[in-house]
Amino acid sequence: MKVWVTGLSAAALLGGALAMGVAIQDDGKIAPGLRVAGVPVGGLTREEALAALAGRLPPPHPVTVVAGENRWTVSADQLGWRVDPEASVDTALRLSRERTLLQRVRGWAGQANGENLPLVERVDVAAALDGIKRLTRHLYAEPKNAVITFDKTAKRYAVLPDSPGRRPNAAAAANALANEPSRTTVTVPVTEWKAQRTAQALRAQVERGNRLMRPLTLKLQGSERGGTLSALQVADLYWVRPEGIVPDEKTIRAAFDRMAAQLDQPAQNARYVLQDGQLVKVAGRAGRVTDRARALAAFRQAVLDPAVQSVVLPSKVSSPTLTVAELPDPKRLELIATGTSTYHGSSRERRINVATAAAKIDGVVVPAGENFSFLAALGGITPENGFVGGLIISGGRTVDGLGGGVCQVSTTAFRALYAAGLPVVERNQHSYRVRYYEPQVGFEAAVYDPGLDLKMNNDTGAPILIRTVNNDAKSTLEVQVWGVKPKRSVTVSPAVILSRTPHPPAQYVFNPNLPAGVTRQVDWAQDGYSLYITRTIKDEKGIRTDKVSTVYKPWRAVYEYGPRG
Repeated sequence: MKVWVTGLSAAALLGGALAMGVAIQDDGKIAPGLRVAGVPVGGLTREEALAALAGRLPPPHPVTVVAGENRWTVSADQLGWRVDPEASVDTALRLSRERTLLQRVRGWAGQANGENLPLVERVDVAAALDGIKRLTRHLYAEPKNAVITFDKTAKRYAVLPDSPGRRPNAAAAANALANEPSRTTVTVPVTEWKAQRTAQALRAQVERGNRLMRPLTLKLQGSERGGTLSALQVADLYWVRPEGIVPDEKTIRAAFDRMAAQLDQPAQNARYVLQDGQLVKVAGRAGRVTDRARALAAFRQAVLDPAVQSVVLPSKVSSPTLTVAELPDPKRLELIATGTSTYHGSSRERRINVATAAAKIDGVVVPAGENFSFLAALGGITPENGFVGGLIISGGRTVDGLGGGVCQVSTTAFRALYAAGLPVVERNQHSYRVRYYEPQVGFEAAVYDPGLDLKMNNDTGAPILIRTVNNDAKSTLEVQVWGVKPKRSVTVSPAVILSRTPHPPAQYVFNPNLPAGVTRQVDWAQDGYSLYITRTIKDEKGIRTDKVSTVYKPWRAVYEYGPRG
């Protein structure tokens, strides 16, 4: 009986040992007690564990991307994040294989220690980099230099501010996220650097530019004549640049020339005057004009010195270039050429200016070889010189302005001098075809003081005398050229019209100063034209033909209307 019991116990022990040996062998399953993300996977094969996890994977968590003061919260999968259940299960299988004998026995006996393995998270660096770049692309910026500008509203120089350059380091943020895929915040380093030219650096130049922008009064040494440039006119004479104040030499010279023309009192040559129906010689008189080189230097220096409010320009005496002795005997003078025009329908103011301008140039003598200057003969279009307001062409409109009607005289003078064969030195056209100068289209000359002159060279070999005959009652004007008649013939041809452009539709402009319901026309329509005039001169040198071209703009009618009744 003992033998049988002993044999039975030995057999049981042997069977249990065999069973435990089988149990602790690696069967390819996950060890008991293991969980992945809280999901029990112990005792499951790889495929069974993956199937158990498939329906219980967590959704992508939110990730906040921070770049400077900017924040964006996006789903982690937009930055290349994903869970890797295969890697998680493989980790569980690896731990199962690496168990000690004791751990296996305990697991076989149902005494295994439970362990929860986290899900493996991964971030695709390339996808993270692309996502972060999309979020931060507007932050990329090259540095922007400060810029000096002119504020047209405030009429002052100002500085447009600079802005720094910015470069977000998306790669650093992507790598940080890849190293710690579970993080919920990732910071993008942003590098900033200053612009080369800052507003602070330009402020001194702007302040100096604004100090220079002040009215500047000019006076002619030894004369009572003067004139003033406005602050904006002075501001036009220089550039405010980052490197400093840069004079605009061309504009400075042009402004000086305009002011010199206003200040100069040129000598008056000997001339003829009509006394008791007879031409009598009258001596010229000296004048005073700017000493060009020294005056220009003084003007330039004054413009660039903000402390200077007034400058006296150096001057010199201007002597007549034609003396009484050089004037031909009035009895030898012959009529060389005549120009005529009519001014029917002119206003009272326009008639005054026509009469004044005609009287100013009457009796002017142009020495041989010198230029006739209409503005110089006129002496300036100013109230002090007898001129009044009238319609002029300015800024693309026919508007009230000083000296309207003077061009009637310059046009008539051009016709006479052109017919006399004098070379054209300067001649300017009107913007549109003016009815007062019909029907001789193209035979006209616009003047404006200062800036636009009529100049023609006396090539007759002797002094010439300009005479005017103005008949206000008949609205006719005649300009005569007298002198020693040159041995040549001049044939003037009518204008050749190359093209014609219809005028635009009328424009209506509200004028609150007009009575209610009143409409008045202030500009008149004219078609545009491209044309030229020619003359043929025959003398001992041969036969030659010259041409003067004109392009008139198409001009719209303009009506002003008052408030609606």
